[in-house]
Amino acid sequence: MTLHLSQPPAGALHAVRSALAPGAALPPSAAAVLRHSADRPEPLLALPVHALRGPAPRLADADCIGWRFLLCAARPDAAGPPCPHGDCDGAGGAAHGRPEHRPLVTGEFTEDGLEHVVAAAEVAAGADGPVFSHLTAGPYLDSTVRALRQAWQLVHPSHTHYEPRLLSLPEHYASALWLHSALPGEDLLIPLAPAPLGMAAHQVLSAAELPVRLANAPAARPTALIG
Repeated sequence: MTLHLSQPPAGALHAVRSALAPGAALPPSAAAVLRHSADRPEPLLALPVHALRGPAPRLADADCIGWRFLLCAARPDAAGPPCPHGDCDGAGGAAHGRPEHRPLVTGEFTEDGLEHVVAAAEVAAGADGPVFSHLTAGPYLDSTVRALRQAWQLVHPSHTHYEPRLLSLPEHYASALWLHSALPGEDLLIPLAPAPLGMAAHQVLSAAELPVRLANAPAARPTALIG
């Protein structure tokens, strides 16, 4: 069995695509993340984000607070050839048989496309539905991609079904890739860099090990994750 990517809510995907649409105004922080991208990137895959809080946290108590979309460089042919009619706008691609958007990867995970990931888009759960929050890049994103590759290699030979999630540890200003197992007690975690004090980034932990490590790890100072 391998990793199985969940389908995000339609509203979450719409929020990301609307924020990244050509002509859409990006806040300065998001524009800075994409300063090296020639075109607006496209969502490749999505990971649910769960937050783990409290003095004695348990994975079962982690709340889903949103989704993080890994964005890859736009396809060179995304704009398509010039319209032969001379009167079509940018939205005419779909009318001439070209897909308007790159399909989001769901179901069985593969490493295809990870080498083209350039940023990540955060979508938070709002009162009226999913809301685009911000873009990130830099070392934290690189660690996320590395952890996904590591997770695929780790679980590919097994017969257990895993769902990749992102686990936020607010008190420690850190996150981990959470491999949620279909079997009780078989969850695995891969701390992302920068890892909480007392943990090593990319060292695989069992679900039982996490609370023990966190109990012995002092709260960390905020660390800038946007590169």
